Amino acid sequence: MNHMSTTRPILLCADDYALHPLVDDAVRQLALAGRLSATSCMTTSPLWPQAAPALRELRPRLSAGLHFNLTEGHDGQHAAQALGTVIRQAYARQLPQAQMRAAWREQLDAFEQAMGTPPDFIDGHQHVHQLPGLREAMQAELQARYATHEMPWVRSTAPASGLWRSPKAAIIALLGGWATTRRLRHADIPMNHGFGGVYGFDAPDTASYDRQMAAWLPHMAAGGLLMCHPASDVVEGDAIGRQRPVEFEYLMSDAFGELLQRNSCHIHQGPIHLR
Repeated sequence: MNHMSTTRPILLCADDYALHPLVDDAVRQLALAGRLSATSCMTTSPLWPQAAPALRELRPRLSAGLHFNLTEGHDGQHAAQALGTVIRQAYARQLPQAQMRAAWREQLDAFEQAMGTPPDFIDGHQHVHQLPGLREAMQAELQARYATHEMPWVRSTAPASGLWRSPKAAIIALLGGWATTRRLRHADIPMNHGFGGVYGFDAPDTASYDRQMAAWLPHMAAGGLLMCHPASDVVEGDAIGRQRPVEFEYLMSDAFGELLQRNSCHIHQGPIHLR
């Protein structure tokens, strides 16, 4: 019997493709090892045009999405705001809709120009895609650009059952995750079925990250999404740059494979169809 038929498929997505060559290297290695379902791409990065061809070669094994960005400046080469400022403006309804719609259009255009197709899915750097004003602009742009049959699925940060007890996961959900999930459902836009991978980026070694993963996996339903942020070495100057290689080493390890098996899970690769 094929073990895939007796285990539930979960989605593991590496965020921040094109942020740094070490991130891109980790994504490629994990994809080829069967340890990654998807990666979300920073098309605002000056490295994006050079990074995209290697990603095209991994499709359709690896899904590729847009990592919508307002808060990462890429060494001053992209206008960025502090996350707290964006959140305050969003909840004060001070984000100019025409400007936000233009940002969505520009980043989607950059993805399509480099990859030759629409993104498979949409998410946001630091989850900004789910904030008031930004989620409305996202929905308007997606519905204007794509027919139903080519509509990208959108990341829901509504925690998988049981994971809302994590304070950070609950905060992310309160800051738009639950509201955006309701909005997507009402608009019949596909999305993942539960979300995990939220922690304080404070696992100093693979054993610590293993304990995090062991707490998430039992709660992940089929079609649930775990996010990760790997790199094949330390990314200097990045806020989580020293955590990234810890995640990468663990995700490549036998220990991760064994944990998946114990939890009757497997990492889905190939086209992702969600409803």
